[in-house]
Amino acid sequence: MPKTFYTERDIEDLAARGVDSLQLTDDVVVTDQARERAGKLGLRLERGAAAAAAPVKPAIAHSQSTPAQPAPATLEQRVLAAVQAKLGGSVDAKLLETIVKRVLQNVGGK
Repeated sequence: MPKTFYTERDIEDLAARGVDSLQLTDDVVVTDQARERAGKLGLRLERGAAAAAAPVKPAIAHSQSTPAQPAPATLEQRVLAAVQAKLGGSVDAKLLETIVKRVLQNVGGK
């Protein structure tokens, strides 16, 4: 089963939309920076009995007044954000984007 990655930016977006918690499973990866940001923003990262069932998509608990959600980030955007979070500003963003696109094309057999 493919993993879902959450970066610091994803956590900020979730918090801005009023998300209260994120259900963690074995298929959900939260970067270290995202974990720290969640703590600062009060977004709970929960792993428990509900997570053991490993839902098809990670369950996100919303507050009562959650606005409509934008479309989720593409795989390319999520990978790019995760790599940028790990490397910081040490790599040219355009070069990194090109590399991620090529890798994903090769992995997808395009």
